[in-house]
Amino acid sequence: MTSVHPDIAALIAAGRAAGSLPFEVMTLAEARLAHASRRATHQLAAEAVSERRDLTVAGPDGPIRLRLYRPAQASLEAVLPCLFFMHGGGWMLGSLDSHDALCCRLANQAHCCVIAIDYRLAPESPFPAALDDCVAAYMAIVEDAVALKIDPCCIAVGGDSAGGSLAAVLALMGRDGRIPLPIQQTLIYPAVDMDQSLEDYGPNSAGMLITGATMVYFRDHYLVQVADRSDWRASPMKADSLAGTPPALVVVCGHDPLRAEGLAYAECLERQGVRVTLLSLSDQPHGVITMTKVVRAALDLQDVVAMALREAFAGAPKEQEESERRR
Repeated sequence: MTSVHPDIAALIAAGRAAGSLPFEVMTLAEARLAHASRRATHQLAAEAVSERRDLTVAGPDGPIRLRLYRPAQASLEAVLPCLFFMHGGGWMLGSLDSHDALCCRLANQAHCCVIAIDYRLAPESPFPAALDDCVAAYMAIVEDAVALKIDPCCIAVGGDSAGGSLAAVLALMGRDGRIPLPIQQTLIYPAVDMDQSLEDYGPNSAGMLITGATMVYFRDHYLVQVADRSDWRASPMKADSLAGTPPALVVVCGHDPLRAEGLAYAECLERQGVRVTLLSLSDQPHGVITMTKVVRAALDLQDVVAMALREAFAGAPKEQEESERRR
């Protein structure tokens, strides 16, 4: 195992000095408060964008909150490509606010509209509630593309951790014709195989915020029925095939219990003919992309994600071209 980056070593030391506890030993309220508090301690302030507004769409269990971002240099009338973003947090934590700064920077750096979703969380709403919300919101975005000033033929899906899992599932659903096919999938240390034992997770580097025990804690609250662990909608690695899904950016970290499954998913995608860009950060932990105040590499990682999105958008057919092709 490689050593951790000095920024991470300093973060671990500070956590120990402060008596920080892992999520799995906290109450749900404590865990959510601790996760939310890291926005102030771990993240730089959000960049300015030309538009940042909340909206709602109809969902299977009531309205779903979304947050729309348009880049700083975009005119009000410009029709933009779009990233549909799903936040991480083990399906139990996280919100529109926890990933707000990340979405602002991706909008600016990828020069796209970003629409983030506040999907229902476990344990109050276990599987498949989060996915059902994401499907409903994605369909609403496509249907309202004209009003939202986005190109319906140029929508990518992405997320980190639990959000990366949801993005991978949407990519599979697009391949199968259940929803319009996204043009790209951004999978940042995704959870893609929930049918694992504690011993299967690793590495469990000392002092890390997310360990195998944390993942088991998240999984057992999200997937109430054991049989759900093998459902491809919870474990996209269990899908019969990954062929035909959109090009993927897969990010893995060396000190992350999800590293092995992320690597395996990238390899499976590539083996089945999907174009994959794999980025491995050997000295970084799970969650690094939102640690911009304390980890120097975090902003660089955000910019790599944005670069991959720009390339995907540049190669996608525009709405008018797609309409003419379909005639």
